[in-house]
Amino acid sequence: MIGISDIQAAARSIAGHVVRTPTVPSPGLSALLGVPVTAKLELLQRTGSFKARGATAKLLTLSEAERAAGAVAVSGGNHGVALAVMAGALDVKATVVMPRTAPERSIEIAREAGASVRLTDGMDSAFKLVNRLRNEGLTLVHPFDDPVVIAAQGTVGLEFADDADELTDVVVSVGGGGLISGVAAALRARRPDVRVWGVETAGAQAMSEALAAGGPVPVDLSSVVTTLSAPSVSQLTYDHVSALVEEVLVVSDREAVEGCLDLADHAKVWSEPAAGCLLPAARQVLERVGGHARLGLVVCGGNMTPRDLMGFTERFALR
Repeated sequence: MIGISDIQAAARSIAGHVVRTPTVPSPGLSALLGVPVTAKLELLQRTGSFKARGATAKLLTLSEAERAAGAVAVSGGNHGVALAVMAGALDVKATVVMPRTAPERSIEIAREAGASVRLTDGMDSAFKLVNRLRNEGLTLVHPFDDPVVIAAQGTVGLEFADDADELTDVVVSVGGGGLISGVAAALRARRPDVRVWGVETAGAQAMSEALAAGGPVPVDLSSVVTTLSAPSVSQLTYDHVSALVEEVLVVSDREAVEGCLDLADHAKVWSEPAAGCLLPAARQVLERVGGHARLGLVVCGGNMTPRDLMGFTERFALR
């Protein structure tokens, strides 16, 4: 299990390479949800998501030989962008494997940063290709199954604990579980009375299905939210979530996209559906804990183009 000392060490390692993102009370979201809401704006991080933290921490551990051979990542978008940009900044050769359904802008940014981008038909085939590239000598920078990466993602929770006022419940998006594992570990150490809740979209339910099965299982992916679409969680992230997280909630793709519109309207931030899903999940949390909660939301990323959002709103008949 990742401990607070691991997270503090990661914070020291990545300081100067990443942004300490703002933690702010949101009057608009507080009015919308009817309880005080504080947002951790990780969408203002370098590369537009929290993923820069874990990618940077892992790249900084590479030996000279590993740097020369290069690093590889598999990603639905944000992790690949983070690896590409941070590898470019640290002068490490990078290869990024993405499904063709990844956001077009994410693919463009990874290429512009100098990474070699390999596209596959889906996430399952993307992970298979990465395994072949590892056998060829590239170092895997895994999006979640790595204690170095989890500890670095935990710096989000460390900053949240230090910067937020009183909180009772924190909601975190879940893909493979690296972010929520690190955040929950940090909050358990710094704010042990705070409940941590996860949220997935239907069709990207790797963690909730693992919790139901008693361990990681492969899942069928159908969600449009590619940045949450892990084909399975790892034993490492499962262990953290099963021990430290209250519950992993599931919302629909439509609700996640509608959450993006609500975040833009009420919080004045431009998010992606992986963050938009926080709002419908927050409503579920309030149904469970009551109206005296003080919510924290980790707004994990903002990598969506206006064209992407327009397409989603038309698809789900949202105004």
